Amino acid sequence: MKIDSVKLAYFSPTGTSKAVVQGIARGFGPGAAEIFDITRPDGRTRPLRTSASDLLIIAVPVYMGRIPALLGDWLSAIEADDTPTVCVVVYGNRAYENALLELRDAVAAHGCVPVAGAAYIGEHSFATPDAPVALGRPDADDLSHAEAFGRQVRKKLDAVSRISDLPEVHLPGSYPYEGATKIWDVDFIEVSGVLCGQCGICAEVCPVGAVDPEDSAVIDKVKCITCCACIKACPENARTIKPGPVADAQKRLSTLFAEPKSPECFL
Repeated sequence: MKIDSVKLAYFSPTGTSKAVVQGIARGFGPGAAEIFDITRPDGRTRPLRTSASDLLIIAVPVYMGRIPALLGDWLSAIEADDTPTVCVVVYGNRAYENALLELRDAVAAHGCVPVAGAAYIGEHSFATPDAPVALGRPDADDLSHAEAFGRQVRKKLDAVSRISDLPEVHLPGSYPYEGATKIWDVDFIEVSGVLCGQCGICAEVCPVGAVDPEDSAVIDKVKCITCCACIKACPENARTIKPGPVADAQKRLSTLFAEPKSPECFL
């Protein structure tokens, strides 16, 4: 079947989902892609409209076995018309549980036709050199795998004349969806008054506007989704995880899920 354009949509606070989507797009084929970066609040005000001649590649991170709840309104506003869609979730080496199935259902409800799915590993939001949970993932091997997956998607679509000729893609998961949709409401970020220069980068990268742009030590813990984008983006290493439940979870993850997992693809 003929694909006229490719659209890439991703929620990627620390760049992992973005990197995977771009890898898949490189493998799918040459040509520019239209980008829908829905990481920042202003990006989630732009509606996604697609046609049957588009390919949509959409990727989101996994939070506690689910897709991020804050994306619900944006996903519900998608307007698609039998658009072939590749659904991708990126998780921090623990488990993706029902997130891939949930993403498939969310886009299928608004006119997308899932033709493939994948689960890739990305550096866990809590990862540090001392607690290296999937540190540096996706790595070169992951991105090479993503490109090969993109080529497989291209081959699958080239083999048919219309999308109705494709069999339904089966993705792992079960109903009802398990996992928590509410993110922890916890004060867990320590900001060093000595190291912090109030550059404002942390406020710029926060996907929910939880960091005060006038005083980066002020964090709205209700808005915060514990993505740690502000910690990883700080050029002065002025932001760290303080002792408490998040630090405890960080330790458990680095102990229980140290063995690197591999990407999974479903065609």
